[in-house]
Amino acid sequence: VLMGLLQVGFVSVYLSDSLLSGFATGASLTILTSQIKYFLGLHLPRAQGWGSLIKTWISLFKNLGHTNFCDLITSVLCLLVLVPTKELNDRFKAKLKAPIPFELFVVIAATLASHFGRFEETYGSNVAGNIPTGFMPPQLPNWSLIPNIAVDAFSIAIVGFAITVSLSEMFAKKHGYIVDPNQEMYAIGFCNIIPSFFRCFTTSAALTKTLVKESTGCQTQVSGLVTALVLLLVMLVIAPAFYSLQKCVLAVIIVVNLRGALRKFGDIPQMWRVNRVDTIIWLITMGTSALVNTELGLLVGVLVSAFCVLGRTQSAQVRQLGQAGDRELFEDLASYKGLQSQPEVAVFRYEAPIYYANQALFKKSLYRSVGLDPLKEKARRRKLEKQRNQKQGGEAQKQEMDVSTNVYLLQHNSMHTLVIDCSPVLFLDTAGVNALKEVCKDYKELGVNVLLAQCNTSVIDSLRRGGFYDPKNGTKEIQFYTLSDAISYAQSLKSQNGDYDT
Repeated sequence: VLMGLLQVGFVSVYLSDSLLSGFATGASLTILTSQIKYFLGLHLPRAQGWGSLIKTWISLFKNLGHTNFCDLITSVLCLLVLVPTKELNDRFKAKLKAPIPFELFVVIAATLASHFGRFEETYGSNVAGNIPTGFMPPQLPNWSLIPNIAVDAFSIAIVGFAITVSLSEMFAKKHGYIVDPNQEMYAIGFCNIIPSFFRCFTTSAALTKTLVKESTGCQTQVSGLVTALVLLLVMLVIAPAFYSLQKCVLAVIIVVNLRGALRKFGDIPQMWRVNRVDTIIWLITMGTSALVNTELGLLVGVLVSAFCVLGRTQSAQVRQLGQAGDRELFEDLASYKGLQSQPEVAVFRYEAPIYYANQALFKKSLYRSVGLDPLKEKARRRKLEKQRNQKQGGEAQKQEMDVSTNVYLLQHNSMHTLVIDCSPVLFLDTAGVNALKEVCKDYKELGVNVLLAQCNTSVIDSLRRGGFYDPKNGTKEIQFYTLSDAISYAQSLKSQNGDYDT
């Protein structure tokens, strides 16, 4: 509810599909591990803290000798029944009006077998025991527990919200309506606050139940009312009938329904071929959620996703462009054949925003692509000047300097103007504006003019506010709508060291 009041529904865009999938798979491994002790009929304390999955498996291996064979045999039999029948349900779900409730049949059969076979008294099997009927009287929550569950509550709220919004948007696209993320936050919040006085479970959307209801034609809340009435009947009347139900049967049902998340491991090679970055995010989130801590896994997944986005801006390269015939089409010379480069004018494109994290990389990539690093060239000139001052009387050194200068002029006199295509540059910060200032200043000292083309309004505003165009320093506000305009202007300059005004 607080998240809804603060209008933070936008956080859903930061939870990618790979992140949520990895988190769900990691949590599924944790849940599966917690159910193994019921498979074997072991009485083990629940492992707490970081690395609970590893601690649980160590405890399981240490206590294998105390396995209850009655529970083990029941678990195996239930698996042999449920796994094939669930696969049949999935295979023929298009032909079935509703899935066949094999889990219900298994629960009824196992309860009858345990009751008449006296599994608890004869074999010491772990059964559900007394299940109270009716509702507990409402009472205020135990506020002293809040500090212990605050972190869990936050992560559950984020994941529950993200899954709910994802499902809502999926069906909204299918049936043609709009979902308000902030409204969903209010709904989830009050669905948890009001029943919390009656000791409810955490409420969120369920993919399986939603798909089943949608596939059977449910369109209104009447379907939810029918479900609630059936559950009410169980809680008020039928619950005592499950006294003899073995807990291992419930554990098998949970594990069988987790198989969808566990199948993700088989999809890893395909995920790697499609997108390696998303696969890395999935693996890190899944591994951290399962092996370390589920809440930490969510946080690590968000941070890794953010760093991957930053990394993509870091890996952007400057590309030299050529023109396709007479059309207003410029593409990378290294990627396409038949492109024409402009005489005495070089056109480059940087395919990322220019900001504090990549401004140094931008300059380095540009200098490397142009083939002329102004800083190195000025350092070379200073070195030659120093040698000339030290050895003014040496004719050999003077000739060497002249030769070096002539080589520089011969190498770079074919380019007197550098055009930067700013169309992919979404924004500039102060560091980005300063980087462009330094590029223009350094190249101007070498007689090379730098022009900017196809800047969006955000970039233009940043350039103006950052003092990129400063009449006091002789830099006029010259912008070009197209690359062709910038090239035409550059070709009109009278010489390599020509005046801008001319």
